[in-house]
Amino acid sequence: MELKLINEQGQEANRLQASDVLFDREYNEALVHQVLVAYQANARSGNRAQKDRGDVRHTTKKPWRQKGTGRARAGMSSSPIWRGGGRVFPNSSDENFSQKLNRKMYRAGMAAILSQLAREDRLAVVEDFSIDAPKTKLFAAKIKGMGYESVLVITEELGENVFLASRNLPNVLVVEVQQADPVSLVRFPKVLITKGALAKFEEVLG
Repeated sequence: MELKLINEQGQEANRLQASDVLFDREYNEALVHQVLVAYQANARSGNRAQKDRGDVRHTTKKPWRQKGTGRARAGMSSSPIWRGGGRVFPNSSDENFSQKLNRKMYRAGMAAILSQLAREDRLAVVEDFSIDAPKTKLFAAKIKGMGYESVLVITEELGENVFLASRNLPNVLVVEVQQADPVSLVRFPKVLITKGALAKFEEVLG
């Protein structure tokens, strides 16, 4: 599979030979969906909690007598059918949302995403990606000069200048290879990979 190698101005300079296993794989929508759902589910934390009828603050006094009022029987104000009462099946703070995802499935899903990006011309390779100073203005100008508005940049090693300059831009994300995730690959309209990162991708996922 050949990938587009661009220069600092965003123009195609050459074609780069890449791994067919990683960039020429058939797109499996069901697998990609499963990988994305599992990745997002595994990032969730059980930080929500609700109270059942035993946890809510209430009085144990019977609201009214059992018979003779014409109203339905009631024993406690903590009943789930009462306003302010406990929940029937409350959310627990130690709820586990994680889903099991095999390593082979994850690699296949990542390869399917990268292959589809290459087919849709949303993926490009650059020789290197760096700036002279940790200035957001310099970084934004470099991205704009390459013809990008919203882009995911994947580098072999994230330099301090690039990290500091990019973190204030909401439409740009710069990560190293081991931090690249399927959700970000799908979310951004364009993906830019350095040659060093490409070789590392082929080593890790190929």
